[in-house]
Amino acid sequence: MDDEIVMVQSAAGMIEAEILRGLLESNAVQAWLSHEAAGTAYGIGVGPVGKVDIMVLKKDLDLARSVLDDYYAGRLEQDDKREGGEAN
Repeated sequence: MDDEIVMVQSAAGMIEAEILRGLLESNAVQAWLSHEAAGTAYGIGVGPVGKVDIMVLKKDLDLARSVLDDYYAGRLEQDDKREGGEAN
C-alpha cells in the first residue's frame, strides 16, 4: 500500500530529527516525526527515551534513503552551486 507510513531512520533527538525532516521535505519527501512522549514530558533529549523516528510514505522510502545517504556522504551541494551560481 503506497499510503502506508514507514520509518526511514531514527534520530538521537528532536534537533537532529527536525534537521533531517527539513532535508527530506526540501527534496520533495513528506516526513513526520514520531517520538517518545516520556522524553518530551521530562525534557530528555538523549538516550533511548530521546529517540525520534523519522517517518515517510512507503512509496517515498527509496528516495528518502537516497537523500539521507547523500547527506551523510557529503554529496549534497548548496542550491546556488547546483543551479550554476557561484558560492560565496
